[in-house]
Formats: sequence, structure tokens, C-alpha cells
Amino acid sequence: MSHTLRCQTQRREEFQDITALVQDAVSRQALRNGAVLVSSPHTTAGITVNEGADPDVKRDMLVCLRRLVPETGDYRHAEGNSDAHVKTSMMGNSLLLPVENGRLVLGTWQAVYLCEFDGPRTRSVRVDFLQGASDEG
Repeated sequence: MSHTLRCQTQRREEFQDITALVQDAVSRQALRNGAVLVSSPHTTAGITVNEGADPDVKRDMLVCLRRLVPETGDYRHAEGNSDAHVKTSMMGNSLLLPVENGRLVLGTWQAVYLCEFDGPRTRSVRVDFLQGASDEG
């Protein structure tokens, strides 16, 4: 089973916290134990887990990525978004997250992020449900 989330980004580059949306999808599916595969079908938007409590972490991640992969450079890709493709490959396009007792298993400070590198756009995020072993013995 799977569920598709729709996310509207506001800027060319941003980290959008989608933790609550993924948890809501898990709750709607009534997945008790197992895992979810959270993935982006886009070549210029990735998925990651990082700190969700301090907004400076998102800012620092974007600043570092911009320094490592500037928007303009010796790129041949004609669409003008080569940096977005590289940043997405660096972040990755999917995560496998455990689910226990109907809840995502994340650390105290962790959040799930859609990493936008070529927005603003409406993005899709796919959540695939992987059922765990039965609780019955």
C-alpha cells in the first residue's frame, strides 16, 4: 500500500518539515509495526532526516549546500538547475523509517524533511507501507 503527499514549497531552496504529514499517513493506514519508505519522485527535490527543533539547522544545511554546489558554475545541463540535481543526489531521494505502535521511530530532535532545490513547486512525496511481523506469537 502507498499514499502520496502533496507539498507546496515557497522558495527555490528550502527544507520543509513533513514529519506530521508522514505520521498522519501512517495513522490513516493503521500501520502498527513495520516501516515506511518515504521517497521523492523528483530529480530536484530530496528527502532527509535532521534536527527539527532549531530552525538554524535548516539554514546551516542550505548555506553549506550552496557553498559546496553554487547555483551557477561550469554546468552543461541547459535548464539552469544543475545545482539542484547535484544537491538532490547529495541528500538522497528516500528514507526507510521504522514504525512501532503506530508511531514513526525518530530521535527526540529528528524531523523528516522534503528538500526543495528548484522551487517553488508542488511536490509529491510517496509513502510506502511495509507491514512488520504480526504481534501475535
